[in-house]
Amino acid sequence: QLQLVESGGGLVQPGGSLRLSCAVSGFTFNYYVIGWFRQAPGKEREGVSCISSGDGSTYYTDSVKGRFTISRDNANITVYLQMSSLKPEDTAVYYCGFGEGHYSSTYYCRAGGFGSWGQGTQVTVSS
Repeated sequence: QLQLVESGGGLVQPGGSLRLSCAVSGFTFNYYVIGWFRQAPGKEREGVSCISSGDGSTYYTDSVKGRFTISRDNANITVYLQMSSLKPEDTAVYYCGFGEGHYSSTYYCRAGGFGSWGQGTQVTVSS
């Protein structure tokens, strides 16, 4: 059974950094796409950053480009989101999403994700 376990959220001051982790277990497919999504109160879920298994291509939504970096550990299928220069508008619940199949990171993020989800981790940026 596929499981996603997230960690790393918390409270940070504006300009600070956090690193989110998502560990995937129970995976049995050759291709996958994985990414981070966030949902703030009263807003729709947004694809923040995604990475595909095939060529490792990445996608970032415009508001996080240059501040966030997605990476993966293929051996353990763990994906990380390094978040720097955090802003109050980054405050949201962040979810890890995992899609089975050969999808591009851009497609997965812009589609809002599908497949399996982690439990979510709260990120609060506030002074």
